[in-house]
Amino acid sequence: MVLKDRHKRLLEMVKDSWPKLVIAMGCMVVISATTAATAYLIKPVLDDIFVDKDVQMLKLIPIAVILLYIVRSLAMFGQQYLMSYIGQNIIRRLRNDLYSRIQDLPLAFFQEEKTGGLMSRITYDVNIVKNMVSGTVTGSTKDCFTVIGLIFVIFYQIWQLALIAFVVLPLAFFPVVALGRCVRRVSTGCQESMAEMNSFLHETLAGNKIVKAFGREDYEKKRFFDRSLSLFKLEMKEVIARSLSGPINEILAGIGIAFIIWYGGYHVIAGTYTTGTFVSFLAAVLMLYEPVKKLSKLNNAVQQGLAATDRIFDILERQSDIREAPNPITYPNRPHRVTFDRVFFRYEHDMVLKGIHLDVQPGEILALVGTSGGGKTSLVNLIPRFYDVTEGAIRIDGIDIRQASIASLRQQIAIVTQEPILFNDTVKNNIAYGNSHASDAEIKKAAQAAYAYEFIQSFPQGFGTRIGELGGRLSGGQKQRICIARALLKDAPILILDEATSSLDTESETLVQKALENLMEGRTTFVIAHRLSTISHADRIVVLVDGQIVEEGQHDELLACEGEYCKLYRMQFSNGFNEKAAGLGP
Repeated sequence: MVLKDRHKRLLEMVKDSWPKLVIAMGCMVVISATTAATAYLIKPVLDDIFVDKDVQMLKLIPIAVILLYIVRSLAMFGQQYLMSYIGQNIIRRLRNDLYSRIQDLPLAFFQEEKTGGLMSRITYDVNIVKNMVSGTVTGSTKDCFTVIGLIFVIFYQIWQLALIAFVVLPLAFFPVVALGRCVRRVSTGCQESMAEMNSFLHETLAGNKIVKAFGREDYEKKRFFDRSLSLFKLEMKEVIARSLSGPINEILAGIGIAFIIWYGGYHVIAGTYTTGTFVSFLAAVLMLYEPVKKLSKLNNAVQQGLAATDRIFDILERQSDIREAPNPITYPNRPHRVTFDRVFFRYEHDMVLKGIHLDVQPGEILALVGTSGGGKTSLVNLIPRFYDVTEGAIRIDGIDIRQASIASLRQQIAIVTQEPILFNDTVKNNIAYGNSHASDAEIKKAAQAAYAYEFIQSFPQGFGTRIGELGGRLSGGQKQRICIARALLKDAPILILDEATSSLDTESETLVQKALENLMEGRTTFVIAHRLSTISHADRIVVLVDGQIVEEGQHDELLACEGEYCKLYRMQFSNGFNEKAAGLGP
């Protein structure tokens, strides 16, 4: 088996704990020595006590056995504790590295990968590696030492029989290797199937309201049962491959031991060997085959662990498309000018933005409108470098954002998305997510400005109330206002509002719109909106169609042109909605 560089990195992590590893190996040596000594003591027990009737040995050997097992027990505890510590610590580091790497990868990665699959790597796959590191390293090292000790005993006792005992060992090597390869291949399939199941569970449990609303419980049950059956079949293939190595080794061991009994028994009868010598030899051989069988089974665990290691390192070795500049600059915290210089952006195989040129002045409010799929969200996602431009450049204060520190760039930007994203934490911590050093007074002020303070105060624990997974205990409007309060508290000079008021009712929208107007003052603001009532007072409105700017200007100017904006306007208000009340009428 050829180890890849990633597997060697895992071994390097084991070596990092070398002081504990050395002590643990010392304990393993003691365990192996006491095992070999136990086999050797059978000879004086039989020959000196039962055959020669030596009273002195009758007193000494039981004491030696007690001391032997006390030492053995202490060594076993030390070995198990130290190796478990090493294994658990390695897995902690591996899990931390994996999560850290996932967090550092760009937004495109999360759109390619399934959330449940990533969760499976951090939990299920890492646990498999833990079993390999904790169990396999411990077991293989201890069993190797035990084999060495017992080999010394059997060669010391009857070297001719010892040579015969080793004839069957090479025969056991070939099926072990073949079955190990099969285990690794099937184990990879099991891990991928488990990742698919985690993704499925994440989707259906998070979207349970829709499942129930459309009466699709039976449909989702059937989909889950199909996945469960597929996983079951793969697991049974793995069980077959793992279970075959044991019986094969048992057969070979039985043949070897049977021959030893026949050959050795003949020589005992003939008087060549004493009874104690032969029984001690036979006991050592029996004890020898046990660790050898364990070593063959460990190969299956190693193959399974290496398959999991490959899946983990596929993520750890993934390179991000969003690269930090060698000597990045830091943006000052002040109003900024944002320039799109002939920006093209390709997502997968489609060119989403085509030659965008925009110059947004400090403090200007720029509204982006257009039909779905026009490229509005893609355009604003380029500003914080969730993606990088395919061609052209985006500049802040004349500096290409790719030359700036990513952390510094994103510190200048606050975002309120169309889908309110909150965490299963307190209201206070969700609002302070972008400004962890904010005081209680500042958090309260932000909540008041977002018109969230009143409903927060109605909660049993107020700002200390936990809001549930994804804010599940809040209404849509409440969640959005918490998100707006979060953006208010961050107080960033560049503001991106992606349908920020879409989840609010008319009354809440009016209040929050006022809060947003105060927030936008003095800030460079990008507003994406389908509801034209929210952007009528923007300094400039840009109409995007198929990734291109087709119109730009103020509301009244665009209406007078009777172009794309006018079409959107008429479509939205063709139901007789009061245009003047919306602030859009002439």
